[in-house]
Amino acid sequence: MAQVSINADHGEWSLSTDAGERARLLQSPCVDTAPKSEREASSGDLGRGTTSTLGAVFIVVNACLGAGLLNFPAAFSTAGGVAAGVTLQMGMLVFIISGLVILAYCSQASNERTYQEVVWAVCGKLTGVLCEVAIATYTFGTCIAFLIIIGDQQDKIIAVMAKEPEGAHGSPWYADRKFTISLTAFLFILPLSIPREIGFQKYASFLSVVGTWYVTAIIIIKYIWPDKEMTPGDILTRPASWIAVFNAMPTICFGFQCHVSSVPVFNSMRQPEVKTWGGVVTAAMVIALAVYMGTGICGFLTFGAAVDPDVLLSYPSEDMAVAVARAFIILSVLTSYPILHFCGRAVVEGLWLRYQGMPVEEDVGRERRRRVLQTLVWFLLTLLLALFIPDIGKVISVIGGLAACFIFVFPGLCLIQAKLSEMEEVKPASWWALVSYGVLLVTLGAFIFGQTTANAIFVDLLA
Repeated sequence: MAQVSINADHGEWSLSTDAGERARLLQSPCVDTAPKSEREASSGDLGRGTTSTLGAVFIVVNACLGAGLLNFPAAFSTAGGVAAGVTLQMGMLVFIISGLVILAYCSQASNERTYQEVVWAVCGKLTGVLCEVAIATYTFGTCIAFLIIIGDQQDKIIAVMAKEPEGAHGSPWYADRKFTISLTAFLFILPLSIPREIGFQKYASFLSVVGTWYVTAIIIIKYIWPDKEMTPGDILTRPASWIAVFNAMPTICFGFQCHVSSVPVFNSMRQPEVKTWGGVVTAAMVIALAVYMGTGICGFLTFGAAVDPDVLLSYPSEDMAVAVARAFIILSVLTSYPILHFCGRAVVEGLWLRYQGMPVEEDVGRERRRRVLQTLVWFLLTLLLALFIPDIGKVISVIGGLAACFIFVFPGLCLIQAKLSEMEEVKPASWWALVSYGVLLVTLGAFIFGQTTANAIFVDLLA
């Protein structure tokens, strides 16, 4: 989910030197008592209208690509093979792109510049609060997934360094998964998460970009020139049931979710027009689709139904090219966790101050104490959950359901509310068509979210 700086007058294709840029796309708006018109007058010229169309495409692509890439081969297996997986992605892409366009339209209509501000302005207070809670929960779940990914990759790397055979038992205490995850988290992630600003993470975007593309290249190469010891499981050619196809949706939603950061990207363009934005997001999603399809198809055909939810775990530990990919993923995740935590912490802080009715400038004295406490609680909870939830597939399923809310539910609600407020200005046929499409988006998103939540609850109970 790396991305380049939005506020740059030139060189939009260069990598960002400020990883905090990505965090600023997500963070909660300040709680301010000043009237909106005054705040707009004071901030109207800040960081707006500097990103070219090509630069915006690059930003959206890199906001979309990330650790979810590792789960696409398993999603193809769940869906029932290559044909079902490709068809599902192509069908969902229509709704994903339309959601991005709807958000840009509502942002322009409401004159708001972040995802949650648009939802607040268009849908009202209750939906706005639900949106912020969803963002906080999504970032929390993603942080858990990041820690699980670290443990998964470290297990393989340590096995190579210790020269232990696959599946060996009786490993020394310092090679235990719980110890290695905890040590890495306390040494690297916690110190990076406590500071108020995270702009010092200079190369986070570079590592994420290189890691993502390298993993994709390795998976494709390993499919074309497979190792002799790798034998695929059953290659499914059709889905077992419609439920199986729907079970692959959360992974696709998690992979393509860039909607929360899309509103600031749209407002940073030199020509923030909905028509131009439609071309931007279409091009960006096609590029992301190519990467995800390459990884999903080649990873699935390499291992078949035996593919692991984290595809890198399916490769032998001794493979050095794959070991480099694991190292890239670990470095990328180590820098991404503090950024996602910063986003979630900012939303929690905004909700707290809004609940207290307290402007930010009047509460600076207690900000540091609150920030340290919030960081420690967040860090310890995510670490404990990651230690006792070894299967990343379960976490991806849950946060994928939340991603469906950002892709379908909130954009659908915004479209419905926007059109209801424009009833007199819109032709009846057009009004009904757009409202019906908004209802379709909300229904689809609610279905995916409800299904993943039910699966997470009932599967664990039955187990």
